[in-house]
Amino acid sequence: MRVFFDRELDTASTYWRVYRRDGVTLGFCSHDRPLVFGGLTHRAAPGILPAAVRVTTDLSDDSAGVEGALTHDSISEKDLAAGLFDDAAIEIGVVDWETREHYALYSGTIGRIEDDTRGFTAELRSAKAALDQDLVPRTSPTCRALFCGPGCGLSGHRFTSLVSVTEVNADLNQVQIDAIGAERLVDGQVRFLAGPQTGLAFGILSVSGSWLTLDRPIHPHLAPGVRAELREGCDHTLATCASRFDNAANFRGEPFLPGNDLLARYGQGSG
Repeated sequence: MRVFFDRELDTASTYWRVYRRDGVTLGFCSHDRPLVFGGLTHRAAPGILPAAVRVTTDLSDDSAGVEGALTHDSISEKDLAAGLFDDAAIEIGVVDWETREHYALYSGTIGRIEDDTRGFTAELRSAKAALDQDLVPRTSPTCRALFCGPGCGLSGHRFTSLVSVTEVNADLNQVQIDAIGAERLVDGQVRFLAGPQTGLAFGILSVSGSWLTLDRPIHPHLAPGVRAELREGCDHTLATCASRFDNAANFRGEPFLPGNDLLARYGQGSG
């Protein structure tokens, strides 16, 4: 295997690959010209560099970061705001730009992304980050289960419809969908099956007539007529679970558990 940085002058370049959830794969390198290896063209992007890579052999999370300028055609401010890079898988490594021998140093997913219109910084999470998740459920007055997910018991197919988007208002972050029971869509989600945001789930904040206000920016190139998967919403209260879904037996919450304010109450005397 190629040993990198074992000489005073090395033909090494940093590379990184981004695997977006919509199926798009992007490759970049810090070389001054594109490099083709591993079946992927890595475009020259010397303005985008890993800020730091830390890999350990223990169970602590491996940390890394990427920063750069919003100048490359493949990473635009609009795409970042539209969530196209949210939770994308990423691989960072080093490649010999003469022989194309390469070695991956880090793999994980993209976490928080910050930009100030001139550049961006992306926080990366390694696979070890899953070990930091708290698997012990905490008490809550509302249901902790994902609607139609594990613990809920309801069928997602029953509450999901295939629809077409009739109008798009990117400025107001709204889409129009006809012939749907609007009162059941609040707190639901819509997932576009085509277009620039294919596969991304959007939460529904409010409904006005047939217009749905979504919880994240809509890509300006989203066009009317695109097919979408629409799922009803649930406010995770016991009343809704019992009356609307007849599913109180699977409610994952403690609606009648006293809160912390019980400790601060004054005792009431009798007599």
